[in-house]
Amino acid sequence: MTPATDGGGDAGLLGPGWSGSAAATATSDGAYLRALLDAEAALTRAQAALGLAPEAAATAVGEAADPGRFDVGALAERARAGGNPVIPLVADLTKAVGAEYGPYVHRGATSQDIMDTATMLVAARTVDPVLADLDRAGRALARLAAEHRDTPMPGRTLTQHAVPTTFGLKAAGWRSLVLDARDRTARVHASLPVQLAGAAGTLAAFGAYGATDPTALPEAYARELGLAAPLLPWHTLRTPVADLAGCLAFTAGALGKVAVDVLTLSRTEIGEVAEGSGGGSSAMPHKANPVRSTLVAAAARRAPQLAAVLYGSLVAEDERPAGAWHAEWEPLRDLLRTVGGAARDAAELAEGLRVRPEAMRRHLGLTGGLIVSERLSAELAPVLGRARAKELLTELARRTHSEHRTLRELLAEEPGLKDVDLDDLTDPARYTGSAGALTDRALERR
Repeated sequence: MTPATDGGGDAGLLGPGWSGSAAATATSDGAYLRALLDAEAALTRAQAALGLAPEAAATAVGEAADPGRFDVGALAERARAGGNPVIPLVADLTKAVGAEYGPYVHRGATSQDIMDTATMLVAARTVDPVLADLDRAGRALARLAAEHRDTPMPGRTLTQHAVPTTFGLKAAGWRSLVLDARDRTARVHASLPVQLAGAAGTLAAFGAYGATDPTALPEAYARELGLAAPLLPWHTLRTPVADLAGCLAFTAGALGKVAVDVLTLSRTEIGEVAEGSGGGSSAMPHKANPVRSTLVAAAARRAPQLAAVLYGSLVAEDERPAGAWHAEWEPLRDLLRTVGGAARDAAELAEGLRVRPEAMRRHLGLTGGLIVSERLSAELAPVLGRARAKELLTELARRTHSEHRTLRELLAEEPGLKDVDLDDLTDPARYTGSAGALTDRALERR
């Protein structure tokens, strides 16, 4: 047996939902190092743009900020001394820049400025492919909704057959949730801000270094990084993190709804849908497990708890917190990874989903016609009177179960219904209400 050689790094052995995804790459230790260095280099460029540092300093810091020159493992080990990785990184970057321009590294900033800004960069870079995957899923679900606009199937409430619906409407509903997630995530993505305010959020150090208007610096910094400029420092005003947590948790839940429906409908005894390529079993060669749905459902169960930690960190004392900020880092990375993997798997699920209309049509008959009892109550009331119609249908429902006969057969024996078109009234496919129109309306959304 070959021993592990990854130095203890997280390769995703226990995270098949995100392993190999764009989110895994965008949230790796190397990606965080890249973001930290990008944040430091952009800070020097922003100060140079405002005349607070030489252009040559910005060039020197940018050239030195090469992730290949830094040891992630050593930085992680040294981070214990100060409680965050920025402190040892600044020391190493300053040394790499050299004596002439080293003093311009990190000038005026505090560790949380760089760490928060790098976190927003990581989030933005991770959310980009998430949005692309949500669009993929939305397009695939739109195709399914249009193709199956009029494909009837049992509607189920509290696990039981209720009234007929269509698969097109179900797919349109899935798509609506996915688009809700996309829109919320896109809004948060556009609002992700830099952090730059110094030791206690006053920008005082930048004034001490010669800035006549230190409040212009965060805007210049934001331009350098392609992030938003905050109205106020947010060291202990954690709205950006809470908003990110909320949209990611919602996205996981929206995709989870699709997944659990597919898991239910793909059960062996139901078989109304199937994943395009199921996964195998270590013990049962016949199985084709709905693995994509399983992984998405797992993500939906994890995300709320991860988001809860981030919401809890809103309670951050003073101008810089002890512990609340630090508690965010790992769950936020886990949440980005989890949702990034779920979005990838949901897109693959939607694109490969196989629909089985014949199974849906067959299941409409499982209750012997009782699935349209709501319609019959309304249609027969004018013919028999409301009380008699209810009494008759209650009795015939009982007999449908006890005599193993269809409701259509029993209704045909009622003298008062000789002139009623029972074939139409008892056909589940003819009682899907406005499902088609609702599907069309949903598909108008882009």
